[in-house]
Amino acid sequence: MFKGLGAGLGGIGDMAKMMQAAKDMQTKMADLQDDLARIVVVGESGAGLVKARATAKGEVTGLDIDPAILVPSEKEVIEDLILAAIRDAQSRAADRSKQEMQRLMAEMGLPADMKLPF
Repeated sequence: MFKGLGAGLGGIGDMAKMMQAAKDMQTKMADLQDDLARIVVVGESGAGLVKARATAKGEVTGLDIDPAILVPSEKEVIEDLILAAIRDAQSRAADRSKQEMQRLMAEMGLPADMKLPF
């Protein structure tokens, strides 16, 4: 009935290690989220005439427009350039976020392409 109880107690230690590892991973992921909110990427369009700044989480934080393109007759072109710059910033943010996640995975000894449930 109690056969293997000793081995079971050893399993408790392994479970504690696993729980600590999960807690450490959760802390590192929270730190990564904070880091992503501080990392700024810049997307641009029109050869730099329009630039959009975003965090690595994808939140657009700023927009720079060269005054030379602010001609009322070019309204649609300006709108297109703004959208293109925002999309470029968001794409760069997603790429940077992926790079940071892969770096964290490597630091933790996990496969860089491992999919996490969050």
